[in-house]
Amino acid sequence: MTIPVRDDPRRRIPPLDRVLGDAGLERHTRVYGREAVRVQARRVVEEVRGGLGGGDAEEAGGPSAPELAARVAVRLDQVFGRPLTRALNATGIFIHTNLGRSPLPREVARELPALLDAYCNLEMDLATGQRSDRNRRARPLLAALTGAEDAAVVNNNAAAVVLALAALAGGPARQVVVSRGELVEIGGSFRIPEMMAAAGAELVEVGTTNRVRPADYRAALGDGTALLLKVFPSNYRIVGFTASVSPAELAALGRERGVPVMVDEGSGLLRRHPAPQLADHPSVEELIAAGCDLVTSSGDKLLGGPQAGLLAGRREVVERLRRHPLYRALRPDRATYAALEAVLRRHLAGEPMPLDRLWPDPAAHRRRLEGVARALAEAGAPEPEVVPAEAFLGGGSAPERPIPGEALALPGGDALLARLRAGDPPVVGYMREDRVILDLRTVDPEDDAALVAAVRRAGPEE
Repeated sequence: MTIPVRDDPRRRIPPLDRVLGDAGLERHTRVYGREAVRVQARRVVEEVRGGLGGGDAEEAGGPSAPELAARVAVRLDQVFGRPLTRALNATGIFIHTNLGRSPLPREVARELPALLDAYCNLEMDLATGQRSDRNRRARPLLAALTGAEDAAVVNNNAAAVVLALAALAGGPARQVVVSRGELVEIGGSFRIPEMMAAAGAELVEVGTTNRVRPADYRAALGDGTALLLKVFPSNYRIVGFTASVSPAELAALGRERGVPVMVDEGSGLLRRHPAPQLADHPSVEELIAAGCDLVTSSGDKLLGGPQAGLLAGRREVVERLRRHPLYRALRPDRATYAALEAVLRRHLAGEPMPLDRLWPDPAAHRRRLEGVARALAEAGAPEPEVVPAEAFLGGGSAPERPIPGEALALPGGDALLARLRAGDPPVVGYMREDRVILDLRTVDPEDDAALVAAVRRAGPEE
């Protein structure tokens, strides 16, 4: 039966301009531009029009402008991806790779815009007006914090390792000796042997998976040996019948045979930390003191800075890295240098870092948890229970060394967890025994009010 024109439900679809003018699309128009929003809105309207083409003449009217705008918003996020958004990490995992690893100190973050929305003296000596080295401010700070003669910065620790391998051992018949138990795979399936091959170095494995001795390294040394490499495991442990060679022993062997020794510390622990979870993790300062010629580490893990690869060691060795063609290709931008310099200065001054929130005073932390629980109850949300919970450093650091403490447990299950992630701001927790666990040790206390508001908006569903 032909539907009379006056009763055709397609006639009740709002005009495109009314959909585009809906308040629900204001943010998307600012983010993506009016033309991109118009393209997706037209497609949504055409899909709705096609779906109503064979409808019943007695069917109620089509979707409203706000309903269509909501569909367009979803489509835009599907096509372009949702923009980065600030999230509240309540997982108890401090170095959370999926959430951007370590957060910068708020004081550092607040100072960055003034260095990014205008020009700055990144590579200019203001006293002479001449070009200078963008690394010149980080070098003395890293040297002071680690005891190294010299230091350099690249864009992440994997880049630091590749640069060091290429500069010190790249080329035909240039061999790198490393324990078989240290041929690790880091995040994103990047493996030490593959990185070595990409740098043009030849791998020489020594020892077994669980045991290696100084004699194994000594037996592997030859005319082609360019580097002795030690890699600290970041996300696993070999336990039981084991033996390893200490950095000091390896450094002594390197000095004896005239071969540089490199250690991939990885986690960015520049100086010894008092936490028991880090008791077995040597700092960059200790590795340098042990005689290692070069140490590589990360800027966005235990250091609490931006993503960066830090190289510290003997002046002659670091200078070889700076002369290599890859050094310029791997150098960071001014945003990284600005954040890194500020974080290094805080470490030098002994200022507290966000990482220290993992070990709060137990009584003060309990008061904070109870205060947030009361605020949630007063806001109409189910009052959570304070329960024992373990936090972790994350990022591959101390994977089997939990940090005991307490967190909040909320009823609501997976549905609440999903609604929290979809909120504004998103709140990321985890499930345990059918309850949502929110660990405030990885939440800035300044965000407690935002956390309470987000939980109140997330549920329970009516």
